[in-house]
Amino acid sequence: MLRRTFTALATVSVLATAACAEGHSKDIVDTAIDAGSFSTLIAATQAAGLVETLKGDGPFTVFAPTDEAFAALPEGTVEALLADADTLTQILTYHVVAGKVMSSDLSDGMTATTVNGADITIGTMGSVMVNDANVVTADIEASNGVIHVIDKVIMPPS
Repeated sequence: MLRRTFTALATVSVLATAACAEGHSKDIVDTAIDAGSFSTLIAATQAAGLVETLKGDGPFTVFAPTDEAFAALPEGTVEALLADADTLTQILTYHVVAGKVMSSDLSDGMTATTVNGADITIGTMGSVMVNDANVVTADIEASNGVIHVIDKVIMPPS
């Protein structure tokens, strides 16, 4: 637990530094790359052909799973997803909401429609959650939106 907390704090520091450099001049993708704890997410975004979209004007809200979140998936899942662009795209776009949604905009029980068309549910009682994933770092601003770091990969409804 302490290691997870330390990792989350390190992610906060790196993301905040990357995003604040030059007044949020970096987009969501470059902010995530600079953080260094989203290499699986970036690889997945590249495999799905979504990099240019997330570098676009936006604004976007991205619920970004860390490398540790991807590593917690059953063995072979990431590799299978990287080989299946359609399924990968559905999962990744389930982590993105159109518009810039800051944590202060959230309320318990609210739903938001993701870019893939399915809804996510927000919980704010005790801690902020997106479906069953905890938000470990909120409100990392980028030039084209905001990143909320989550501790789990969320899966769209079947």
